[in-house]
Amino acid sequence: MARLADYFLVVTYDLDKRVEGEGQGRIIQRFPEKDWEDSPFPQGIELFCQPSGWQLAPEQQPASFFVAVLTDINSERHYCACFTFWEGLDNSQLQKAEASEVDEVDEEPAVVQSAQLFAPKSLVLVSRLDYTDVFRNCLGLIYTVHVDGLTVPLETVIGNLLTCVIPIAGGSQRTITLGAGDRQVIQTPIDDALPVSGSSVAQLFRQLGIVNVLYLFCAALTEHKILFLSSSYQRLTDACRGLLAIMFPLKYSFTYVPILPGKLLEVLSTPTPFIIGVNSFFRSETQELLDVIIADLDGGTVTIPECVHISLLPEPLLQQTQTALSMVLDPELEVADQAFPPASTQPSALKIQDKEIRAVFLWLFAQLFEGYRWCLHIIRIHPEPVIRFHKAAFLGQRALTEDDFLMKVLDGMAFARFVSERGPPYRATDLFDDLAANHVERIRQEEACPHKVMNHVKELAEQLFRNENPYPAVAMHKVTRPSENGQNPAQNQRIFPVLDDVAVQLFIDHATAKLKTAPPVVKAELKGMVPSGPPLGDIVDRNGSVMANSARRLEVVRNCITYIFDNKMLEAKKLMPAVLRALKGRAARICLTQELNQHVLQNRAVLDDQQFDYIVRMMNCTLQDCSHIDEHGIAAALLPLVTAFCRKLGAGITQFAYSCVQEHMVWTTMQFWESMFYSDVQSHIRALYLETDEGGQHNHSPHQQQQQQQLEGSAGGREVSALELASEQNRLWPTLAKEMQAERVQKEESTVFSQAIHYANRMSYLLLPLDTSKNRLLRSSGLGDVESVSNSYVTNSIAGSMAESYDTESGFEDAESSDVANSVVRFINRFVDKVCNESGVTNEHLKALHAMIPDIVQMHIETLDAVHRESKRLPPIQKPKLLRPLLLPGEELVMDAMRVHLVPDGREEATGLMGGPPLLPAEGAVFLTTYRLIFKGTPTDPLVGEEVVTRSFPIASLTKEKRISVTLPMDQYVQEGLQLRSCTFQLMKIAFDEEVASDLAEVFKKHMHKLRYPQHVQGTFAFTVGQSGKMVVEHKAKDKNQSLRTLSKNLVKSAKKTIGRQYVTRKKYAPPTWENRSSLQSELDEDEISVSEEVEPSSLTLSSTIRSSDRQTMSNVVERACCRDYQRLGLGTLSNSLTRSKNEPFRISTVNRMYTVCRSYPGLLIVPQSIPDTTIQRISRCYRQNRFPVVCWRNSRTKAVLLRSAGLHAKGVVGFFKSPNAPTAVPSQADSTSLEQEKYLQAIISSMPSYSESGGRNTLSGFTSTHMNTSDSSDKLRQPKIGALMKQVMGTKEDVPGTFSRGGHFCHLTSALGQRAKVISLSQPKVSGKARSSPRGKWGSIRGSGRLSAYNPDVGTRLAGKESPQPNGGPSEALFLRQHKAYLYIIGDKAQLKGGKQDSFQQWEVVPIEVCDVRQVKNSFKKLMKACVPSSSTTDPSMSFLRCLEDSEWMALLHRVLQVSVLVVELLDTGSSVMVSLEDGWDVTTQVVSLVQLLSDPYYRTFDGFRLLVEKEWLSFGHRFSHRGAQTLGSQSSGFTPVFLQFLDCVHQIHLQFPMEFEFSQYYLKFLAYHYVSNRFRTFLLDSDYERIELGVLYEEKGERKSPQVCKSVWDYIDRLSKKTPIFFNYMFSPEDEEVLRPYTFISNLKVWDFYVEETLSEGPSYDWELRGRPERLAEEAPEKADGGAGPKSRRRIVWPCCDSLSKAAPDAITKLLQDLQGLEAELGQTSEKWKDTWDKIKTAQRVESKLESKPSFSSSLLMSSNLSHQRRSQGVYLQETGAGSSINLALECEASATSTPVAGRTSTSTLYNQFRSTESENRSFEGILYKKGALLKPWKPRWFVLDKTKHQLRYYESRQDKECKGVIELAEVESVTPGTPAMGAPKNVDEKAFFDLKTTKRVYNFCAQDSHNAQLWMDSVQSCLSDA
Repeated sequence: MARLADYFLVVTYDLDKRVEGEGQGRIIQRFPEKDWEDSPFPQGIELFCQPSGWQLAPEQQPASFFVAVLTDINSERHYCACFTFWEGLDNSQLQKAEASEVDEVDEEPAVVQSAQLFAPKSLVLVSRLDYTDVFRNCLGLIYTVHVDGLTVPLETVIGNLLTCVIPIAGGSQRTITLGAGDRQVIQTPIDDALPVSGSSVAQLFRQLGIVNVLYLFCAALTEHKILFLSSSYQRLTDACRGLLAIMFPLKYSFTYVPILPGKLLEVLSTPTPFIIGVNSFFRSETQELLDVIIADLDGGTVTIPECVHISLLPEPLLQQTQTALSMVLDPELEVADQAFPPASTQPSALKIQDKEIRAVFLWLFAQLFEGYRWCLHIIRIHPEPVIRFHKAAFLGQRALTEDDFLMKVLDGMAFARFVSERGPPYRATDLFDDLAANHVERIRQEEACPHKVMNHVKELAEQLFRNENPYPAVAMHKVTRPSENGQNPAQNQRIFPVLDDVAVQLFIDHATAKLKTAPPVVKAELKGMVPSGPPLGDIVDRNGSVMANSARRLEVVRNCITYIFDNKMLEAKKLMPAVLRALKGRAARICLTQELNQHVLQNRAVLDDQQFDYIVRMMNCTLQDCSHIDEHGIAAALLPLVTAFCRKLGAGITQFAYSCVQEHMVWTTMQFWESMFYSDVQSHIRALYLETDEGGQHNHSPHQQQQQQQLEGSAGGREVSALELASEQNRLWPTLAKEMQAERVQKEESTVFSQAIHYANRMSYLLLPLDTSKNRLLRSSGLGDVESVSNSYVTNSIAGSMAESYDTESGFEDAESSDVANSVVRFINRFVDKVCNESGVTNEHLKALHAMIPDIVQMHIETLDAVHRESKRLPPIQKPKLLRPLLLPGEELVMDAMRVHLVPDGREEATGLMGGPPLLPAEGAVFLTTYRLIFKGTPTDPLVGEEVVTRSFPIASLTKEKRISVTLPMDQYVQEGLQLRSCTFQLMKIAFDEEVASDLAEVFKKHMHKLRYPQHVQGTFAFTVGQSGKMVVEHKAKDKNQSLRTLSKNLVKSAKKTIGRQYVTRKKYAPPTWENRSSLQSELDEDEISVSEEVEPSSLTLSSTIRSSDRQTMSNVVERACCRDYQRLGLGTLSNSLTRSKNEPFRISTVNRMYTVCRSYPGLLIVPQSIPDTTIQRISRCYRQNRFPVVCWRNSRTKAVLLRSAGLHAKGVVGFFKSPNAPTAVPSQADSTSLEQEKYLQAIISSMPSYSESGGRNTLSGFTSTHMNTSDSSDKLRQPKIGALMKQVMGTKEDVPGTFSRGGHFCHLTSALGQRAKVISLSQPKVSGKARSSPRGKWGSIRGSGRLSAYNPDVGTRLAGKESPQPNGGPSEALFLRQHKAYLYIIGDKAQLKGGKQDSFQQWEVVPIEVCDVRQVKNSFKKLMKACVPSSSTTDPSMSFLRCLEDSEWMALLHRVLQVSVLVVELLDTGSSVMVSLEDGWDVTTQVVSLVQLLSDPYYRTFDGFRLLVEKEWLSFGHRFSHRGAQTLGSQSSGFTPVFLQFLDCVHQIHLQFPMEFEFSQYYLKFLAYHYVSNRFRTFLLDSDYERIELGVLYEEKGERKSPQVCKSVWDYIDRLSKKTPIFFNYMFSPEDEEVLRPYTFISNLKVWDFYVEETLSEGPSYDWELRGRPERLAEEAPEKADGGAGPKSRRRIVWPCCDSLSKAAPDAITKLLQDLQGLEAELGQTSEKWKDTWDKIKTAQRVESKLESKPSFSSSLLMSSNLSHQRRSQGVYLQETGAGSSINLALECEASATSTPVAGRTSTSTLYNQFRSTESENRSFEGILYKKGALLKPWKPRWFVLDKTKHQLRYYESRQDKECKGVIELAEVESVTPGTPAMGAPKNVDEKAFFDLKTTKRVYNFCAQDSHNAQLWMDSVQSCLSDA
């Protein structure tokens, strides 16, 4: 029961305290005057009576009423009902007031007097009950009594009001009367837990709208500040009441002031959340509040400041709530669009609507807090329950961890209060408890259907309404209102009287006395067990956060754990990556904890190292994906496991798993430990009571037993939950004896205490790092600030290196005690304080705990030290064994294995992205040897763990290294690494393992540099091979061959004498300065020239310089100087006397035998017979590097010669082309040189038969006739091509006259680079008319006719074979063409030939072309490497392989070189000599000259010839291999320029187009490409023969090698290898006699060389033949053995292109046959024949056979020659760019040859079919086993049948392996195939339908297949063959 009103007051305007119009209120009377004990009088009521301030008014206002709410210090709310009316003031009162004011303010008081003023007076009721209407009625009655002057004394009315007592709740109704003839009925709510709202909620929604109110609702729940504005006070109160009502079941526990007086506005700037109402009058003062949400009730707006973020309800709840609310408030909305809307869709009455809205919010909360009771931990039951809420578990199970709104609500004060009020399991329950427990299912099912939701809402609304209005019918109010005249202000001058205190007090005392004597009203509270509702488990599935196909993942996790504990480590390793992926899912993590639990026996599980490592890895992975609050309880489940799994480290030392899983944030969050602690305490307390109940069952009273059974019954056979137990215990508590009670309290307390000790231990396990000496505590985790949360996890499964991996200072606030132990102690202390205080542990116990903690920590540190020591000794496990690489003989390790990871680069083949297994990343080791850098290891992906990955490259080919940092996928930490790029198209990205010290990595780099760039060429592997392992830096090698040494010394000495003093001061091996990169003449060159001029040539003959003991080495010089080749070409022989017979045009000159004329030329050179050596020395100075023109090849048919030289010096050019009749007074020295040059060129021209045969008679007829005789008819046909070619090379676009002129005029060329032509404007010279028109009579001499025109415009046209009208009526086209062909074409560099004077000679023409300079090649190669071997994969389309390839312009460079070469070939073939005179004569010149010879002369396309070509043109003529390959420290800066590689690529392109013209295979070219940079052989070292002689490596004797394995020369090596294996041989080699090759050169015809893009990861590069293992033999034999038992087993194996060597795995047919042959011979014990002999035998046999064949069979000439390529040979098809686009210019001879059949004697027509009868080559359309009935009386036999469509026959064999055919059924003879019947003696148990017959013209064959299906297949196959035929 409670008083209706506690106090009654009268408050009036205080005239005395008025300050400047601001009045104050004053309480003039208050009843009772003494405070009630249970509710003290609230202070400051005067302020609330006039919230806007006390003021006088000039006219009377109507009476007003509102209720303000005050909150006292105990947070009890007092409702102050204020009834205010206005009274007139009489003047006397005013004047008194005025007078007192005048003293202070000097002002005339005369103003106010005239008008009458009214002052407010308030009657106030203070109550703890909220009955607004009752208060309004009561105060109104008092006012009425006063105004209308009713007879009832006011004292009586007030006395009755103050003594009125009503029940608080229970749904009763009371009728009250105040004794003034009134009557009111008060209905008390049924359940006072539910708020009473009247219609305030509906009102609020009407004022603000749905969305706004929802914003306010969320803001209130998430603790924001909310301010209501309205001009009505009562509305402010209602709005606040409404907002609180919809928050039920949560209660608002912050500042709540529905009406705030203006004087207290500063309260609004409080930092705490609030709900406050303020009159709109003060709106301006609320403007500057920055963080307050303002709701304007009158305007219907809600203003949210920018800085405030309101978290809204989680979807889909928000949507559902809005829908439900709009259905309540605006039911018409739904049917607004209907054609026939239902008649009545009015919203309910306000009161009902109010309850419906509240019902929606109740329904919302039931969903939000669904299952909350399952997350309550009860930690004490007696003396009263202590309950904690496990927030993380709740969020985790609801899958709402990310949800902002719910997080904030659960953290808020309102929810804390909710838990403390609703947590206890034994209490009275209300509507919400019922809803949350019993309607969960219904809510869940209906939530998607709004109408069902509405029905539910209406039911709830009904209950709410009934709660407020238990007796809705009753309305017996009788309240008197003041009469009309009472309200009329004019008569109403009566002042409210002063009441009689005593009379009122008597009423009150009387009533109190009566209450004391009355018996207490006891209304039993219905306490009961609070139902918990269905457990939370199923919710997750509904939210779908369980991953799809999780069952499969759980299976994987389970299997892996089983394998680990069964010690099947390989299996476990394979599953590991899948498990680690699966553990991202929650289900898998929970599964892991359950599985591991099963392997723990008596709290302990001892593992071996490998098992321990895997378990720890899985735990780390699991924890790593848990958040810091551990919402799924996974860390909680693992906590007991990490202290259970362990491994023995040594005697008595055990390492537990916890020392390896400390790196996770979850261990440093206080929340986690608290919830863990509470859940453990709960389970212990539950156990405690379960025991006592079971133990004490028999001595309970029967009633209690019955209760117990009921309890168990209600639990429905489940385990009894802790809350249920607690509820039962609470119910029994009052019935227990005092001792029992005390005992229970004590037991619980000690349970909590023991758990606290246990947790102090656990926390020290997980917080103390393994190595406590380091000041490192969980990185900079926030043990200091409990709530800090970070999501960066680093796991590291190797226990030993845990401590070292992060050596940071621990992140504690108080750094002075950053000692780990102290910080851990502080953290544990804080935890213990918190949980013990909450769970009521006694102080003594708490002190004891504090004393224990430091000891626990210290003890643990000591055990950890031992563990740490031991774990350091452990070998780090789980790393694969390091594989040792095979080394070459003489190759030695410089640095042994360094463990690294090979990381994938941009090539996708090996990573599994393009299919196939992910071979990379791989882990293994990198080895640095004197020759190579090798990685060898195994893939990290366990599915291919058996494979071996090898990548290596010669250290000499390293072009670039850079540091990188790599993140490895398996371990999550970043490693430093290196990226190494090699010009053998290999790239290694390696990341050093953490066991490799960083200084070791530095040493590795230093060694690598030393090996890559030795001081001198003698430091390279080719020289140091086989020497001691120390790195050779300076060479002091002892010389073996004395005579050789002296020769070298003499040669060098004489060269020094010759050159003069400059070289004397140099160190012995300094490369001469002219080798520097300057392409133009340097000062020093001129010096050399002048010095060399002074030497007497006669003093330098060979015989004078070489002593007799060295004579024999001279023959070496002769042999090496390629004299054999010169003899073959008819360019002269070297007779003993070193003199020449004069009748040959060329001689071998020894002018350079001492390398004095040209240091980079060979010692013996071919020069014209007529030029003396002295001239040569002079001429040489005009050319760069003294490289004067020498002959290097002669066309055996046309006798045209090919010359090579460097470009001219700039000063030489002028003299060279100066016309002889220039006005010079005295011939200068330059002139004489240029005359000698002319003489030299003239001598070359005269050596040509076409010139000399005309006997020097330069008459036209003579020339023409001889020429016609010597050149064959095909020459005529070929002629027109040259012009087209010239144009391509020189790059004209149309036939512009003057594009090309003889003698000295050079046209501007455009480089005809296929698609990328850079066009330069062509100068069109004016033709002088005078010159044209002056006829010269007869044609005159050849010299003369050139002067016909200064710029002869017709050369290009003539060369293109166009008609050219002659002004002087010269001869017709054919003859004219012959006459105008130059005898010598000079291919010169356009850039160098600029500005030369024009020349008068007619005999030669200069063809200026643009060449690519070395820099271009270098850059292009760099880009090519990046395209072929990208360092990282990219999705950028502009970085695709083809785009990068194009950008590199490599193909364009090849095109340019090939194009020039083809032009030269054409010119030579038509009988003109060509001199290639480009750059320094050792790069492009060498390429062009070599290619020309290769294309023109079949000899160079054989092994011997190609070797000779390379030795002659590249080695002897001084291509600077060391310099271009940057092989030594000196040339490091110049960088790598692969000129030779470019040449090999060109050869490869030609080889592709003419596969039958080369004796060597493509592999041969790749082999050279690899080894010319590998420095394994000495062949490609040094820059010239001179340098090789100086080092004594040029003429090494055959017999004096230290070990036969070490080859010094690549050619010897190839010879030796060719004897063993046909790898270098091209089986398709069948050359045509004297064939000149003319390849297509356009970019579209060129292919990327596979040398650039292929790699074999299984064995590394295949070019070091000794390193190729021979595993294939074993691999093939193994399956055959297995075949015996297991039936037919597939003999296929998968071949991965980037892993296996294709040539080995799938060899071509011939290699395979040769291998088989060798194998068979070995088996039979015969001495195996050399493969070459076998091959030659077969070829001769074939030739004979092909002669016998009557006509050539094209289908059978499969291999030896293809007819297609024969045609391709003889058609010269050239694409030429003309103005009209690209037209094809076919040679005239192709009509003749296209129809020609191959000659019978050639091998091309032979057939190989019968040569190899093995079954491999047969065509098998269908095969299998059939039973065949023998002839008469013979049994059925199984035979292997083969159906061959090609030969149209059915063959059979004894068995599948059999090679010999048993018999043949020709299909041509077969008449029919029919199903047969079983005959006598047929195989048993066979289906009848398996028989079939084959009828031929001769007999019927009976067959039986294995089953009917097979029989049908056979019949169909045979039938289809027959029908095909």
